[in-house]
Amino acid sequence: MAHLSDENLERARRLVAVYPEPRSALIPLCHLAQAQDGWLTPEAMEDVAALVGVTPAEVHGTATFYDMLHTEPVGRHVVAVCTNVACMLAGAYELLEHAQERLGVHAGQTTDDGEFTLEEAECLAGCDTAPCVQVNHRFFGPLDAASFDQLVEDLRTGVLAGQVPRHGVLCRVERTVGLLAHEADDSGVGAGEGSAP
Repeated sequence: MAHLSDENLERARRLVAVYPEPRSALIPLCHLAQAQDGWLTPEAMEDVAALVGVTPAEVHGTATFYDMLHTEPVGRHVVAVCTNVACMLAGAYELLEHAQERLGVHAGQTTDDGEFTLEEAECLAGCDTAPCVQVNHRFFGPLDAASFDQLVEDLRTGVLAGQVPRHGVLCRVERTVGLLAHEADDSGVGAGEGSAP
């Protein structure tokens, strides 16, 4: 292992131990590696592959299937504007056009300062707050041009730092409850634990 930090390597090994098959930890490990670098670097994919017993190509193939994982550099804040039906009817295309003008990039691009990547999202499942926007998978909405501008300003100045971590960080990457896979016996009860009364 050459790329993951010592701390993340230890976290990765603990994650793998939760699953009966190491390969089952592939996606959580991708999130862990992405949290370290902000995207899945080729070196991180090699480390993940070695940890779960697959090839780096299999890690890449899995990662490219999921839009929460990025195999190319992205901005510190990934801003996704939903343009599905409910959001479209509430002005999502106008909001996306405004976002492109405000940030100076088209959907799929990153600002020169590396602060923002803008994406058009098919559905963010936030129809009740249409038009809905996600920043690093945290929801905001409904937004219009003025509230979008305020959101960008708050992200730039760090006002939302406690609510929106840098891209790649999920709140549920590390499991803190339950048994390790190798501790469960045939009955499904962990070593040293009794069954419920």
